[in-house]
Amino acid sequence: MQFLMSVITDSLDMATEEEMTAITAFNLRLRENNALVFAGGLAGPQESWLLDNRNVRGAIANQPLVEHSEFIIGLWIVESSDMESAQQLASEASRACNRKIELRQFL
Repeated sequence: MQFLMSVITDSLDMATEEEMTAITAFNLRLRENNALVFAGGLAGPQESWLLDNRNVRGAIANQPLVEHSEFIIGLWIVESSDMESAQQLASEASRACNRKIELRQFL
């Protein structure tokens, strides 16, 4: 089973050196356990582009989908045998990056 772990923040501040060290160690553990599919950081919402070409409207705007104080700043896609194990990984991810994690299973 694959899961998306979205890193949620309310600040554009980059991870501290201590947080980056913990994130790197967490990523290494994921790799060693063959659990890491993908990990990456995202630009802040001020750099979002919203495109809508339904019905050939061709609308494009330099804005996020939703205006909100919290936003996704990074993500992991992990492989896990069950939801309980995925929740444990998400808990470890939250501790490593010092931010909230939203966990969702891919269908």
